[in-house]
Amino acid sequence: MARRTPDARLESRESRSRLASRGKPHYRLLEPGLHIGYRRLKGRKGRPAVAGTWVARHYVGGRSYVVEKIGVADDFSDADGTIILSFAQAQDKARTRMVLRAQSADGIAGPLTVRAAVEGYLEFLEAHGKSAVDARHRVNAHICPKVGDLEVSSLTPTMLRKWLANLTRALPRARTKAGKPQQHRTFDGSDEAIRRRKSSANRTWTILRAALNHAFHDDLVASDAAWRKVKAFRGVDAARIRYLTVAEAQRLINACAPEFRPLVQAALQTGCRYGELCRLEVTDFNRDAGTLAIRKSKSDKARHVVLTDEGAEFFKGLTAGRAGNEPMFGRQWGVSHQLRPMAEAVIGAKITPVISFHGLRHTWASHAVMNGVPLLVVAKNLGHADTRMVEKHYGHLAPSYIADAIRAGAPRFGMVESSGLRVLGEL
Repeated sequence: MARRTPDARLESRESRSRLASRGKPHYRLLEPGLHIGYRRLKGRKGRPAVAGTWVARHYVGGRSYVVEKIGVADDFSDADGTIILSFAQAQDKARTRMVLRAQSADGIAGPLTVRAAVEGYLEFLEAHGKSAVDARHRVNAHICPKVGDLEVSSLTPTMLRKWLANLTRALPRARTKAGKPQQHRTFDGSDEAIRRRKSSANRTWTILRAALNHAFHDDLVASDAAWRKVKAFRGVDAARIRYLTVAEAQRLINACAPEFRPLVQAALQTGCRYGELCRLEVTDFNRDAGTLAIRKSKSDKARHVVLTDEGAEFFKGLTAGRAGNEPMFGRQWGVSHQLRPMAEAVIGAKITPVISFHGLRHTWASHAVMNGVPLLVVAKNLGHADTRMVEKHYGHLAPSYIADAIRAGAPRFGMVESSGLRVLGEL
């Protein structure tokens, strides 16, 4: 049930009786684009002959509205929830009408199901250039088989909490060939295994909640109360960071195939994501400023990556004498094209445990933090809006920097004078 909107003028029949009788309704905003209105026409001798009516006003764009009658006000008779409505019931009916109108405009016949909501969300992600591979996998594995056929309006907090808890009890899924029965990994019940299951459940819950919020923001469902009250498991999302030492990074570069080596070197010099690097053109490197222009990122925000002197020299050599519209790395690298050459290079460099291409981003950030670069600077170069992600993943690497910064810049009040005393053993 959506949260009710209070209005002292409209809540009771006594307060409504004091409103002026007129053709134009007395409106109250319920949601952006939706108003509830009360209209009472004048009767003979200025007294109302009949009860007032409730109307819903829908904004349809271009400064235009559609007004529809939704019921009779309970001015003289008790509300029945169908024809005669209280102010609260009129609000619910107005929101329901808003949802039905939005569903009709979106081509949805009948009540919105969880399956339809998540499919609409996945289409939204793909249409806006965001990766939906992991999300679609989780939807097909954990969401649609369990709750996909339920109506979104029928969801309750208890129902969703039970579904989330059941995710933690499910055996971890193993990679299985298409057409074969789903295989599962063993589950030893250890604290670490339980943490991993809860962390995985949280990631699946994030996708479902995002899909439901997307439907709510598109007015396809009247209320978000059911999932707004459900909380993810706390304290289970440990940072999963694997980074290379400088020696390991050098071995990896040497082990790379010639065509793949510049891509690895660029990742280590910039901390950029694989997709960001693949979209680079020669003109994106600014030789004068020593920066790299990332025109499209995961967050859809452009940024300029500041390079070290070594990084600038690397890109100068890579772009020398080439046309500005050429792909930076010789050809168009696509999704997953890095997997095989990266795996071969890791094996050739004898790096254990193994590391993915994304680990090169972690490598840049980890070494930057350990070398004393402020977390905010690291965050900006990586493309994060603030330091939260950097603090979560790399903050533990900067204890000496934090200690040095506090000792250098924290206030001193002259409250302690040196006594000249020394502890025995320190003489």
